[in-house]
Amino acid sequence: MTPSRIQGKTMHSILVVDDEPNYLIVLSELLRDEGFEVFTAASGTEGMAQVAAADLDLVITDMQMPGMDGLQFLEKIKEKNDSLPVIMITAFAEVDKAVAAMQAGAYNYLAKPFSNDELLVNIKQAVHHYSLLRENSRLRKEMLERTGYSGMVGKSKHMQQVYELIEKVAPTPSSVLITGESGTGKELVAKAIHFNSPRVDEPFITVNCAALAENLLESELFGHEKGAFTGAVAMRKGRFELADGGTLFLDEIGEIPLPLQSKLLRAIQEKRFERVGGSKTLSVDVRIVSATNRELKEEVNNGNFREDLYYRLNVIHLVLPALRERQDDIPLLVDYFVQSMADRLGKPGLSINKEAMRLLVGLPWEGNVRELENTIERAAILCDDKKIKGEDVQPESLGNDKQKALNADLDLSRIIPANTALNDVLYAIEDRMLNEALEETSYVQARAAEKLGITKSLLQYKMKKYGIKKKGK
Repeated sequence: MTPSRIQGKTMHSILVVDDEPNYLIVLSELLRDEGFEVFTAASGTEGMAQVAAADLDLVITDMQMPGMDGLQFLEKIKEKNDSLPVIMITAFAEVDKAVAAMQAGAYNYLAKPFSNDELLVNIKQAVHHYSLLRENSRLRKEMLERTGYSGMVGKSKHMQQVYELIEKVAPTPSSVLITGESGTGKELVAKAIHFNSPRVDEPFITVNCAALAENLLESELFGHEKGAFTGAVAMRKGRFELADGGTLFLDEIGEIPLPLQSKLLRAIQEKRFERVGGSKTLSVDVRIVSATNRELKEEVNNGNFREDLYYRLNVIHLVLPALRERQDDIPLLVDYFVQSMADRLGKPGLSINKEAMRLLVGLPWEGNVRELENTIERAAILCDDKKIKGEDVQPESLGNDKQKALNADLDLSRIIPANTALNDVLYAIEDRMLNEALEETSYVQARAAEKLGITKSLLQYKMKKYGIKKKGK
């Protein structure tokens, strides 16, 4: 964590507790001048209310206070949040108590009188330590679980191109837009960019922009002050603050509501924002990586996405291939998932036979890598003798009653000319069905996809493949 960010740009939140009003004022003004967000309390009881109500990075408390003293206050804090650092302020004669406080979990103690510089050095060390405690465990665990690039598996030409681009963009601070169908591994690429960047020791924070309503998404991104809206019972930091110094991954960025896009643009462009219900401007240093399965340029043309935000996000564009475009990687992925399921499900020695592998390589995988992983997990659970066989990997959609009935009633000789190539037949049928479904639904893609029994992202892929556009465009 760099000194410039520690000195206030991140607005670290500090609670100061002291029963002497003048000392409380002097200390809080010093910390605000240094750029910290300061909460105050005149007693341990008031302090515990603040600990419950605010997302704090540090507590500074006097040792001698009426009622609940500093040591009792420390014990209460540790019961609620064992990691939250506490600096004790003591008189010279209370050093024995201060040592007891250190044994009880205090971060450090300062004996009066102390200099402002001494206090600030201790504060900076404490908030930095707390940031690492909150983030490092999760980050290191994810790094240890990586295979290749953050769990990405594949040696095909398409994936080699992806790896090469990751290597080029990871060391830079530039924004990256990752596009591709659902299930292709966009979040894995975002993690790979982060873990191979200079920000590796800082937070990697994810926001799914499609998972929350507009008002909740704004609060999730930027945080909120206590009382900002119904249910805001405490101050809460948003993902921008939590990601300070690191990477913020905005998944499903194409789903973010248009009214919220202007505030997001300002936060990305100026690195400044306000919490919901707040007037204080906060500054952060965050790298933005975003992802979508939509055609964002088309959304811009349709007026659903701001053009200036699109260009701010799309400094580097990384396109992930669908699994059907890299079939050579399927055996590698299957082996990886089989081993993963063996470990996860407690089935050492789990394996897959040649027939099952042959079937898996030949399937279309409309759900991409995620669908393949789910198929292997289901097969690993249902298979006998720890051997995955052909019948274990049959997708549920194959061989159902409706398909069997259609096959029985279909006289191909009446509708397909003799000696017609299979690819020509499949092309003609798929093209016709796509056009008819789109026309019948007035080109509402979600409804057309539902009618065809496929995902919207797959419909968009096929429209591009066959050059299908809305009439008049």
